[in-house]
Amino acid sequence: MTFENLLTKIEDGVMTITVNRPDKLNALNKLTVQEIGKAIQFAKENNEVKAIIITGSGTKGFVAGADIGEFIGLSPEEGKSMAMEGQRIFKLIEECHKPVVAGVNGFALGGGCELAMACHLRVASENAKFGQPEVNLGLIAGYGGTQRLIQYVGKTKAMELHLTGDMISASQALELGLVNYVTTQEELISKCIEIINTKETVHPNYRNIYGN
Repeated sequence: MTFENLLTKIEDGVMTITVNRPDKLNALNKLTVQEIGKAIQFAKENNEVKAIIITGSGTKGFVAGADIGEFIGLSPEEGKSMAMEGQRIFKLIEECHKPVVAGVNGFALGGGCELAMACHLRVASENAKFGQPEVNLGLIAGYGGTQRLIQYVGKTKAMELHLTGDMISASQALELGLVNYVTTQEELISKCIEIINTKETVHPNYRNIYGN
């Protein structure tokens, strides 16, 4: 399966989905969001795939947000349609019956933070930064971030992050409960795989669910 803005591979039962727009810090445009949905659907239906990792190419950005250029000239109806499509695809990730782990390398802002939160587990590199800066554009998080962030960090901190647009570091995200682990960039994907291979950590009935 080939994509324009994603790189994918399956190795030892793990499908790695890499957002590959390094010149844009892997910002999410409409095509990329659609391709993520197709890749997740493929992984769900492929018996060879037991778990999924979502990450970004390069070392600076997991996903640095939405591609703002696509917002210009949108009507309210078109903006609503774009948000609903993103919500649908991120819900597909959240409700996937196979474990989905975000390997967050660098900036996870706006839609990138929302993408990470839609995954079941999050591993961050030491240089990761998280935030919902949509308020700086006069917007709110459109892909489910207003609902998911509060579940991870509580109402008080979630309100602060949404209303100020401030970023938090990987260590702060760990302390707040937004991420599960922090590691080096070099060990990021191997840590994701380590978690996946600890089957009891993912689900006590892993063997029954995945037929292993």
